[in-house]
Amino acid sequence: MGTRSNAYWKANLRLIALCLTLWGAVSYGCGILFVEQLNHFSLGGYKLGFWFAQQGAMYVFVALIFFYNWRVTKLDQRYRAERDTGDDA
Repeated sequence: MGTRSNAYWKANLRLIALCLTLWGAVSYGCGILFVEQLNHFSLGGYKLGFWFAQQGAMYVFVALIFFYNWRVTKLDQRYRAERDTGDDA
């Protein structure tokens, strides 16, 4: 039981780290670091760097919530199936 539980949480923590890294890269990178390069483009009449700083990071965050939910459901199903069959991986 301990090995499956550890594998599940390790996979879950990797998923959380991925989501937080993507969100941080979009919020900090697109909204602050690369704003000058992104401002050469526009979205909805606004400079893209400004848009990411004001709204884009929030949209990415909401999308990541749905992505995390989808992936953790898959993880739950995978590890539940392994638990039910008695596999130890």
